[in-house]
Amino acid sequence: MTDPVRTLIDELIESQRRLDTPVARFATAHDSGNAPRSQLIPLSAPVPGEQYAFQVDLDSCTGCKACVAGCHSLNGLDENETWRDVGLVLGGTEVHPFQQTVTTACHHCEDPACLNGCPVLAYEKDPVTGIVVHLDDQCIGCSYCVLKCPYDVPKFNDRLGIVRKCDMCHGRLAAGEAPACVQSCPTEAITIIKVTSATEPSQWLHAAPDPSYTKPTTRYVSKNPLPHNLRAADADTLRPQHAHYALVVLLVLTQLGLGLLIGSLLWTLDSGLPLLALTLFTAGLVASVAHLGQPFRAWRIFLGLRRSWLSREAVLLGTAFPLFLTSAISEWIVPYVPSLLRPLIAVLSPTAILIATAGVFCSAMIYTDTRRHFWRLSQTLGRMAGTVVIAALAFYNPKLAALALAAKLAIELITYRGDSVSARLQQGPLRRLWGARLILAFLTAGLFLSNHAAIGFFFLLIGELIERTLFFQAVDSPKMPGVPSS
Repeated sequence: MTDPVRTLIDELIESQRRLDTPVARFATAHDSGNAPRSQLIPLSAPVPGEQYAFQVDLDSCTGCKACVAGCHSLNGLDENETWRDVGLVLGGTEVHPFQQTVTTACHHCEDPACLNGCPVLAYEKDPVTGIVVHLDDQCIGCSYCVLKCPYDVPKFNDRLGIVRKCDMCHGRLAAGEAPACVQSCPTEAITIIKVTSATEPSQWLHAAPDPSYTKPTTRYVSKNPLPHNLRAADADTLRPQHAHYALVVLLVLTQLGLGLLIGSLLWTLDSGLPLLALTLFTAGLVASVAHLGQPFRAWRIFLGLRRSWLSREAVLLGTAFPLFLTSAISEWIVPYVPSLLRPLIAVLSPTAILIATAGVFCSAMIYTDTRRHFWRLSQTLGRMAGTVVIAALAFYNPKLAALALAAKLAIELITYRGDSVSARLQQGPLRRLWGARLILAFLTAGLFLSNHAAIGFFFLLIGELIERTLFFQAVDSPKMPGVPSS
């Protein structure tokens, strides 16, 4: 009996069976019960003072994205959802150029900004492993952690209406298994190690955001020294950020409403202004709910009062609302209020103003606390306080309101000049929006100077909405290195 004829396909299949890759070796060892787990994960849990951390061997990373695919598949992520990314850093000299692919995920920081900023305590840092875990059932989908994290780690899931992120597959680690990305890497470039402190500067990427803010624990190691002029391959890519229209409406309307109430109290203006102030303030608060992915959980927003500026803003503005309401209708309810309580009516407006002013300060701190240069306190508070002042002056002295608008526009122009990311965004992709802002500002100032206060206030409203949209879209957004967009 003759041997069957071997075809090219038979030879290729046989060759594939003999293919000696790390994945094949691990699979063979796993099937035999001799899997070398100590090469990928620690054999023992962290002791007090230690925590788990990712270690990335840059010499072994090929940029194949097997880690991205493995994380997506084993964690059952949605179609366009990723918890791990692969980027590119460039550097060196013309004589010795340097290029390196980099895999990144959550850094499970010692001082996580996402945890510190969450208004509903939807994050916790495991006291044993140090892993920063997101509690999906607690999240209201406000996305503040997305703004707080300088590495662009938390991602909003549109289908679920919440944020999700890498949790180092802590369930697998507890069972003695390697995380999905570690299992999937064909070159074993990703491992889990135990560390006792945040990453040293020598083990961090020069092209990544400053580690002193959150103290990330991920180690990036290489046998060869990395160039000090490393920069992300997508560093020059201009990406207008999310406009957050619901927040635009919240900020502008509550601040205009506060300004009108201040003006009506200080200068005893038209009795209809408190009602207009109430209408704007209420509309702003209602719009804020549209920003949440899980609005029916919004009642939990006070839980982070001790550490979250977002919680403080919500509590203060929410407290000011009933005072705004009572103050606006006080003229009609005074006859029905017992004489002993009538003196309290007189302090409603001042109290509402004080509380709402504190709320506006918290609004500014929400963004300043993200440590983005465009949202520094002088810019953010200057813009928001400017809106309040202009509204307060609009119906009392429109000419002073025009002067205040000019001062506010000067603050905004500071960010337009120079070569910063925000300046280039406003000069480039957002130039039409910036042009519309300028035109409306000059039109509003002209109407105020000609004493057309009511019409001027209408155009002020539109102009401030455009300005606040620029405030969100032109912000510099730090992130880990990525790849240039095509």
